[in-house]
Amino acid sequence: MISTYVNVVGAGLAGCEAAYQLAKRGISVRLYEMKPSKKTPAHHTDKFAELVCSNSLKAQRTSSAAGLLKEEMRRLDSLLLRCADKCTVPAGGALAVDRDIFASLVTDEIRSMSNIEIVSEEVLTIPADAPTIIATGPLTSDSLCEDIIALMGTSLSFFDAAAPIVTAESIDPETSFAQSRYDKGDGDDYINCPLNKEEYELFYKELVNAERAPLHDFDVSDPKVYEGCMPIEVMAQRGEDTIRFGPMKPVGLRDPRTGHRPWACLQLRRENAEGSMYNLVGFQTNLKFPEQKRVFGLIPALRNAEFVRYGVMHRNTFIDSPRVLNSDYSAKYRDDLFFAGQLTGVEGYMESASSGLMAGINLAYKVLGRDTLTLPADTMIGALSRYITDESVVKFQPMGASFGLLPELENRSRDKKIRGEQYAQRALSSLENFKAERMIKV
Repeated sequence: MISTYVNVVGAGLAGCEAAYQLAKRGISVRLYEMKPSKKTPAHHTDKFAELVCSNSLKAQRTSSAAGLLKEEMRRLDSLLLRCADKCTVPAGGALAVDRDIFASLVTDEIRSMSNIEIVSEEVLTIPADAPTIIATGPLTSDSLCEDIIALMGTSLSFFDAAAPIVTAESIDPETSFAQSRYDKGDGDDYINCPLNKEEYELFYKELVNAERAPLHDFDVSDPKVYEGCMPIEVMAQRGEDTIRFGPMKPVGLRDPRTGHRPWACLQLRRENAEGSMYNLVGFQTNLKFPEQKRVFGLIPALRNAEFVRYGVMHRNTFIDSPRVLNSDYSAKYRDDLFFAGQLTGVEGYMESASSGLMAGINLAYKVLGRDTLTLPADTMIGALSRYITDESVVKFQPMGASFGLLPELENRSRDKKIRGEQYAQRALSSLENFKAERMIKV
């Protein structure tokens, strides 16, 4: 066993994945987590790897960008995906989990590893006593943020929003129906809340005029809202049909009451294994709590909805990675300091975990005297790490998995599905070849 200690700061998705990758390679890890003594406004439990916004880890199929990312992570022995696969809930073609079980599984796994020491305290400055991974996430505390800014010379912030959760029994069965879009998955993984034209117009009017909650004092002024988590009320202000062609699009659905496609439709996705709670898909919001109940209650199926959790808006912070990070997630100004998670500008649960996976492997390799790794550009993990550290990117904004990050295919199919399969086949073949060449053990 290697006696050298390393620090991992933050026990979220990226931090847990990094700690696991280090520990399984014989590295002793001090994993710092400020919970339970201190929590951010967006956190609700004392568990590690808490899913704050949604319980969906996006598409399953390997021929999708999100699915390819997850398959690459599985082939690199991702702890989080192993846990996720044990607590899935129906979600059509997506991988969604019971978030409480998921967090418990990850927490138990991390705590069971003998060479991971859990240190329950807030880290105020970047540790200098040992090689370190900073994985404090999009809600990095102010004091540590200031120290990072002092080291990196720059920092950027945007705002993120979470969707409400309602009880299953409070959803009106007479004005809702179970069906997955285009009957994907088991065909009834979602509860659909249809609206006719008149109902939608009333809902829209009240939504754009509803009172919003003030931003908490931990937030910065003049926020920039990332497109992937745009509050529904902000999105609606772009035009009356914007959300009807976005989160409330009715395509691929048929209301059994009318036999026709609804004018607009909100989908609800199962939140836990028992199916006792559902979240409002795409309805991230910063409306005041009473306004959420009033406005969302204008959707017929939710007129008597019981809210288990209201939507909230919170700060996301990320560094200017193209200027300060290398593609192996190490800092340009200190080669034994790595960053991982949304703090680096990767956007999404699995994207964050993948950066933690690579930062963990690379710090382990550095401690063991081996060269660090950047996966090939035609893999999704490699493409993400290369994008966020591309110095030619001037106005850096968070990025999630996308085929647009990958090099162009030689014989590119015009068929989107076939094209996705081509990307996936090339990426997975490239990954396996790279693993063999670099003798990567998983």
